[in-house]
Amino acid sequence: MSTRSQPATTGYVRRSGLRINRDRVTAFLMLLPSLILLAIFVYGFIGETIYTSMTDWGEQAGLALDPEINFVGFANYEQLFSGLLDVRFRQDLVNTFFFTLFFLSACLILGLLLAILLDQNIKGEGIFRTIFLFPMALSFIVTGTIWRWLFNPRGGINVLPTVFGLDAWDIRWLTDRTQVLRFNWQDLPVIAAAAVLIVLALLALRFGLRNQRRPALVTALAAGLILVWLLAGGARTIPVLAFPETHGFNLAFIGIIIAATWQLSGYTMAMYLAGLRGIPIELREAARVDGASEIQVYRYIVLPILQPITLSAVIVLGHISLKIFDLIFAMAGADNATTDVPGILMYLTAFRGNQFAKGAAIAVVMLAMVAVVIIPYLVSTLRQEHEV
Repeated sequence: MSTRSQPATTGYVRRSGLRINRDRVTAFLMLLPSLILLAIFVYGFIGETIYTSMTDWGEQAGLALDPEINFVGFANYEQLFSGLLDVRFRQDLVNTFFFTLFFLSACLILGLLLAILLDQNIKGEGIFRTIFLFPMALSFIVTGTIWRWLFNPRGGINVLPTVFGLDAWDIRWLTDRTQVLRFNWQDLPVIAAAAVLIVLALLALRFGLRNQRRPALVTALAAGLILVWLLAGGARTIPVLAFPETHGFNLAFIGIIIAATWQLSGYTMAMYLAGLRGIPIELREAARVDGASEIQVYRYIVLPILQPITLSAVIVLGHISLKIFDLIFAMAGADNATTDVPGILMYLTAFRGNQFAKGAAIAVVMLAMVAVVIIPYLVSTLRQEHEV
């Protein structure tokens, strides 16, 4: 009987294999038009932008019908990072760094606090949740227009004290040229190496607390090598600029950060609230029975469980802040150098100055900054899905 049933089983396996292959071919053919369009209009244009950034298009006649374009390699990038006339681009990078840092911190902290408050089963929770989420439904153009009115030096928030009989404030929200946290661009290699050293030291400590000896040893060894290199003055031997150039955090960005936080803190609140509602109540009750205070419950139970949500929020908000354009354009305009960012400078350079090659180089730098944030997250997510 086993001999007779074997051919039937073999035929069934063959038919199943043919059906699976046919399904795969059908799925591939269905996806092929989208893949072709994606390859042309996304990755093809990215490749064209990268090539344009390595030419001199715009140095002569950028809008000519048949412009003379020569390949110059990385000359545009060299000018952006070390050229005497491109100091604005370097300040824009500093602006983006500080804006991302303070914007992320404000959104995460405020969103977490709002989520914790709503998680207490207060009355009217639905109304408050709608109020907090409403700004997220607005576009950055609308948000920028509203907050530009509020930050008008002769109106808006500045005249609020007059309601109580006090003098109006004299705060230049979007035009203040005061800078804090200033540093010399020549010290950038030292600052970057110190930041990497701190990150490696924290990772080594984390691996050590988890009794992961090999990763802790390797990370600690890398941190030690960087420390020795720093103490030996190796970072200062990297040529950056031949002249001192100081940059810092423009206080005019405080208004931009407030507006951006107002719009997107509701997004982080919704993510944290969903995470809090997904934590079993038994975990918290067990911790309270063991004598843990509310602060300890959140520190040792709630916050560790919310780490994936925090990472997702950082990725989403981080890539928004790195390529921010419309909010700042609506609030402060394109010609306000104190609130300038690479996105606005790219617009001015390429479409006002007709320096298409240098504008493309700025766009590629922005792409690289976003890729540094997005690609590790995607790789980690795909690896976790593969392991599952």
